[in-house]
Amino acid sequence: MKHHLTAHTPPMGWNSWDCYGAAVREEEVRGNAQYMAEHLKEYGWEYVVVDIQWYESGAVSSQYRPFVPLEMDSFSRLIPAVNRFPSAADGRGFQALAEYVHGLGLKFGIHIMRGISRQAVHQDTPILGTTATARQIAHPNSICPWNTDMYGVDASKEGAQEYYNSLFDLYAEWGVDFVKVDDIAASRLYGIHLAEIELIRRAIAQCGRPMVLSLSPGPAPLEHASDLIANANMWRMTDDFWDVWPLLYGMFERCEKWAEHVGPGHWPDCDMLPLGHLGIRSVDSVDSGSHDRWTRFTKDEQLTMMTLWSIFRSPLMFGGELRDNDAWTLSLLTNEEVLNAHHNGLNARQVYRKDEHIVWTSHNEEGHVYVALFNAGDEASKVRVSLKDLGIEGQANARDLWNHIDLGVLAQELSADLPPHGAALFILK
Repeated sequence: MKHHLTAHTPPMGWNSWDCYGAAVREEEVRGNAQYMAEHLKEYGWEYVVVDIQWYESGAVSSQYRPFVPLEMDSFSRLIPAVNRFPSAADGRGFQALAEYVHGLGLKFGIHIMRGISRQAVHQDTPILGTTATARQIAHPNSICPWNTDMYGVDASKEGAQEYYNSLFDLYAEWGVDFVKVDDIAASRLYGIHLAEIELIRRAIAQCGRPMVLSLSPGPAPLEHASDLIANANMWRMTDDFWDVWPLLYGMFERCEKWAEHVGPGHWPDCDMLPLGHLGIRSVDSVDSGSHDRWTRFTKDEQLTMMTLWSIFRSPLMFGGELRDNDAWTLSLLTNEEVLNAHHNGLNARQVYRKDEHIVWTSHNEEGHVYVALFNAGDEASKVRVSLKDLGIEGQANARDLWNHIDLGVLAQELSADLPPHGAALFILK
């Protein structure tokens, strides 16, 4: 399948949602891209993604404003709001912003909602490449429960494929490398929208530009794993993930269920990393934090999250305002030994879970074994695993990847004294 050449390893980047909600502006995107180029690119971070609502000139926070006018071209396609993205003037769309990001040696991504705008449907505007109009392809009772911008597209209608083709042809002209499609992997009203996922997959294939396809929100249905693998590069295993321990605790079980479906070109997605400075434009009720804050995860919880995402091989999408990172936050994103496990690990699996002790392992092509030990309990505890349970015959040399310390030769088991909600990551040779 051709699209698996895209995202051979799990995508790594920045997304504007956790810090700027629906209201990110061009200078903020450019500033975070510049930071990524200077501090993170050499470690594999590359995608700069503009999240939801970039076509709405009046967006000011993380709250969606219902039934407001949206910026649209003459062929029913939403385009960036010029007051927020000045370089989009004169119909240039995201072309100049993508060029800026590409000029830094990075890749550019956008978020879209599944479907066609209600505004286009009510005005019955034309669609490029077909005589069908917006009203004729719309699926008026296929709506998103949390955002009023769109109707679904009825895949059985003439013009449905042409509409999606015209969207992705436009994105290819802009220079888009990554598209996150929302209200599609799971929906509170209808489950998965497979027909529209297939329309989008075909639209990307015909547009002539490789693009990573990311599906949101979650939890994507496990029983549709083969459909997701066939059509997308990443898909959310969870609803929006925020900086509260119960959501992180719940991720161990999700990762265990999805682990067998991880592989080149198709990555089950633990969602964004709510690290650093978050919620800059948040307002009540959108997330469990809903205010301007520093991440509420403790340092141990931050290590647990980075360790689980890395050994499981989730995409890594940083959610905070990168330019405000302190040395600690930057250190979480630039540990080459940990990122090697993320980049090169194979066949990640949970070895065991007993009470609040959780052990995961994977291996690299040289046959070295990665081991993650987690203490998900509220008390400090020693977590251990035998070399035999890791599939290792005889002795092994151990190295602590977070602390860059060689631990010498282990004869029978690996163990670590871990704080509450803490983790450790090792390589055994």
